[in-house]
Amino acid sequence: MLDIFLLSLLIGLIAGLLAGLFGLGGGVLIVPALAWLFSVYNFPNELIMIMAIATSLSTIIFTAVSSILTHHKLRAIQWNFVTRLVPGIFVGSVCGAKLADFLDVIFLRWFFIAYLLFVGIRMIFPQQGMGNSKQMNQSMDYLIGSVIGLVSSVLGIGGGTLTVPYLASRQVPMNKAVAISSVCGLPIAISGTMTYMFLGWRAESIPEWSLGYVYLPALIGIITCSVITAPIGAKLANKLPAKKLKRYFSVVLFLIAFKMIIG
Repeated sequence: MLDIFLLSLLIGLIAGLLAGLFGLGGGVLIVPALAWLFSVYNFPNELIMIMAIATSLSTIIFTAVSSILTHHKLRAIQWNFVTRLVPGIFVGSVCGAKLADFLDVIFLRWFFIAYLLFVGIRMIFPQQGMGNSKQMNQSMDYLIGSVIGLVSSVLGIGGGTLTVPYLASRQVPMNKAVAISSVCGLPIAISGTMTYMFLGWRAESIPEWSLGYVYLPALIGIITCSVITAPIGAKLANKLPAKKLKRYFSVVLFLIAFKMIIG
């Protein structure tokens, strides 16, 4: 338990730095790192991915609150979008956690690998808009919110890689899209985490110090460092060559995906 906590401090340090630097949720790094860590310490094979996903999702609760306060001070949050997206996000997140608990562990692993490749490709190539869809029916926000919540909960992410492109397609300015996405990450994390805790409460072979599928030593270790290094990463983002760094990080994502493929 202590070893995992200490290694989770390192994971949190790196994840927070990269999250601040690239504007990505830490889940893209935390999930594969925890999957590797849990396998090294001989967690039951059928629990490794779902516990990594659930624990990653729980860390987002703490980072999302900090991010929301920052964006609120900057008055960058468009609450009309938030109120339409959040109801679907709550429902989708609960359904996503239940789906992940039902899915075969191999499928869950490959689903996350596909997500890593998707993010890696998006970081290499310039983002293309989806045309002028500003007049899209606002009821679509409720439906899209449920999809974002479901996929994010299954993957253990805050949903920024899904929410921001959608809002950009609605002609929302990028800084406001990121701010709205940060708010949406909180209900994803809360509803998904609570569902994972409930679903794993009576699961067999759950390791000690677990709250359902959430492994507490890893959660505490990650949030201890990530909340410190995320602001540092955000400051570095304004000083370092972001385009080059994104390409380098995409290579890291491809390597992580490859490592997960070969086991």
